[in-house]
Amino acid sequence: MTARNDFSTVRKVVFGQVLMAALVASGFLLIGGWKSAVSPLFGGFVALLPNLYFAYKIYLAKDLGAQGIVNAFYAGETIKLILTVALFSIVLQIPSVDFLTLMVGYIAVLSVFWFALFLWRD
Repeated sequence: MTARNDFSTVRKVVFGQVLMAALVASGFLLIGGWKSAVSPLFGGFVALLPNLYFAYKIYLAKDLGAQGIVNAFYAGETIKLILTVALFSIVLQIPSVDFLTLMVGYIAVLSVFWFALFLWRD
């Protein structure tokens, strides 16, 4: 498997996560209007943005050898967790955000990764 194919899989997962965020927000939009759709959309982006950072960090480390990749993985995961906490802290300051639907969007986007493990195996 080449690095290009690996990154292609990452692109599929990221696209799936964007699609899932849009689908969940669209469902809430149809049910309750814009006000209901904003929280799950924020939740989706709280999951998506740190994942994008992590994927980019690992992609940059592809030619560094085993130790470089491991170091990039740990650094990327640490920053990803910090970004997640920071984004949750920011989003939860918005008065109109509903915590439950925020978490629905967040969990839905994160679930794409787990489904991708089963669907896009080589």
